[in-house]
Amino acid sequence: MQNGSLPPAQAPSGPSGSSAGKDGTGSLYGGVTSRRVTVRDLAAAKARGERWAMLTAYDAMTAGVFDEAGIPVLLVGDSMGNCHLGYDTTVPVTMDEIAMLSAAVVRGTQRALIVADLPFGSYQESPAQALRNAVRLMKEAGVHAVKLEGGERSAPAIEMLVQAGVPVMAHLGLTPQSVHALGGYPVQGRGDEAAHQLLRDAKTVQSAGAFSVVLEAVPAELATQVTHELHIPTVGIGAGVGCDAQVLVWTDMAGMTAGRVPKFVKQYANLRAELGRAATEYMDEVRSGSFPAEKHTFH
Repeated sequence: MQNGSLPPAQAPSGPSGSSAGKDGTGSLYGGVTSRRVTVRDLAAAKARGERWAMLTAYDAMTAGVFDEAGIPVLLVGDSMGNCHLGYDTTVPVTMDEIAMLSAAVVRGTQRALIVADLPFGSYQESPAQALRNAVRLMKEAGVHAVKLEGGERSAPAIEMLVQAGVPVMAHLGLTPQSVHALGGYPVQGRGDEAAHQLLRDAKTVQSAGAFSVVLEAVPAELATQVTHELHIPTVGIGAGVGCDAQVLVWTDMAGMTAGRVPKFVKQYANLRAELGRAATEYMDEVRSGSFPAEKHTFH
């Protein structure tokens, strides 16, 4: 049976389920438990109306922090190109880069469902190419699902992956890998024709077997409609509060990103300023000779 057509899972009721919270309510949240979150847990969360959060992660240490915090799903996104690898867009990111960082995220976590992006050029050629690269990420990196962009055009690839046992998260609306075709990062789905196409795409990826779909930079009203008409969870980023879940790039969320951030980002910390302060204090103490002090010294 395809993942997108699974019947709603029963919410685990005891401490043995990764969806069971400390109070046994079946919540996706609640700290460390005995197994990983699964796509069935996400289906059960939608059935009971529970919203959940997803963050990107690109290394073991940061992923471990988010895992301990209770974030149920982590995305090893090709956004690593912008915020970690120094590229201007996500387009140059390679399979080798995704595989290496995905493996680090898996090693750094115990509970979160780990989803890895299929980067640009790794699935557009054919469904067979998509399957080959998705299997590589599952076997080499140990991820639990993959994400790919596109609606109707990507349906054959989604269907082949799901039939082969690879859970797939779809991605609609603003698709960053298509930045050059889109001419930038405009809001998608405005106007009747564009809205109807996005809804068709969403239903198509659901029928192909996707277990979830990201809606990026989509008018809130349209995202809410899509959420209501699908039985798989929607994950919003710049798509309003009506989605089943939300995702942010962690460097945006934590205030590590320099300069302007998108309108849909809320910065929950200012880590860039704090790291800069710590580095400056360290530099000053080294220059003045106050570090290392006696307590940092061996004899």
